Amino acid sequence: MTQFDERAEWYEFNQETIDALISDGSEADAKYTIEHHMACNNFDRLEKAAVDAFKAGFEVTDAEEVYLDDGGTVFCFDIIAERFLKREELDADIDSLLKIADKHQVHYDGWGTYYIGDDAEELGEEE
Repeated sequence: MTQFDERAEWYEFNQETIDALISDGSEADAKYTIEHHMACNNFDRLEKAAVDAFKAGFEVTDAEEVYLDDGGTVFCFDIIAERFLKREELDADIDSLLKIADKHQVHYDGWGTYYIGDDAEELGEEE
């Protein structure tokens, strides 16, 4: 089974994340910086995935080397897009990125964003 075959789980994650942000008071109509993540223990494969993500219109960050608790090493990078909290847009990005991940045999590790609202600074200070 490919990662693309499991896209329905990511679609569900997209909806749950949108719902949680809105429920917490984040702005529904704001444009969000979405940070997708890919990782691989092979730098060359990861680099090729980054090039394809860039060609697909995404901004990509430089790869970082991360040391795991078990002593292993993995390389990772972020794929950045500015998006509204629209399920269709997020699902389309997931489709593109899962295909890239499968093509280069790298791991798509999900996405995250930041709360946007009048109380964003207050919430950050409480943590």
